Amino acid sequence: MAVDSNVAPVIIKRKKVSGGDGHHGGAWKVAYADFVTAMMAFFMLMWLLNATTEKQRKGLADYFSPTVAISRVSGGGDGSLGGDSVFSENTLPRVGTGATSLRPTSEASESRSMQPDMAQAGAEELRQVEDLLMGRTGESMVDDGLLRHIVTRVTDEGLVVELFETADARLFDEDGQPTELLRALSGVIVRVSAMVTNPVAVEGHVSAYPVVLAHDPSWDVSSGHADRFRELLISGGLNKRRVDRVTAHADREPTERNPMDPRNNRIEVIFLRGS
Repeated sequence: MAVDSNVAPVIIKRKKVSGGDGHHGGAWKVAYADFVTAMMAFFMLMWLLNATTEKQRKGLADYFSPTVAISRVSGGGDGSLGGDSVFSENTLPRVGTGATSLRPTSEASESRSMQPDMAQAGAEELRQVEDLLMGRTGESMVDDGLLRHIVTRVTDEGLVVELFETADARLFDEDGQPTELLRALSGVIVRVSAMVTNPVAVEGHVSAYPVVLAHDPSWDVSSGHADRFRELLISGGLNKRRVDRVTAHADREPTERNPMDPRNNRIEVIFLRGS
């Protein structure tokens, strides 16, 4: 039998609380904001590099440079602060008074102004040697029999004098010894070298050998040719200290389309430009 009661029933409500996963928190938003900010800064940097001139970029770089005496633009002199220490109490920052590549000191400016004149004078000497060697001034120091084996060209490295052989006139015999033709050509180079003081480089080139050979001798042959011609120059009167280098190129730089053409057998003598 139920008993009547005026007491309200007790209702217990249990709320299920589940653990929050990482994507429900707020930490990822901070990381994502940092990533977006970094990407925006990167794209702005790329845009600035593309949209500004070299002078404007230099101005931006100078803006963020420290304006102390060690700055390349804002202070110092030639060398390390002209001999003063940056920690010396007598050395103070001086904006705009230091030496730069664009505004050097008077001594450096004078020395730099002399360099183009010296380089121009050296180039003019090489052109005069080339003209005299090839007879472009109406008088050549080489007879026609030897002149047909000489080609000259002026490059950034210097004056290149190419001595090449033909099918009927060889520079070296089968034993690798210089022929009378090459000895005569070496005498021409020695006489030409007396007109200038430039260092000399000797380079050996040969035509390609048949691929059926088990051993490719092109490197050894070109090296031997270059070294023997160096000996010819020295024995002819060239100061050995002027020989800057002796190089072998094997058959890697042919002048003719046919790599086995005898024209590819040659010695190149380079009168190097002065530094």
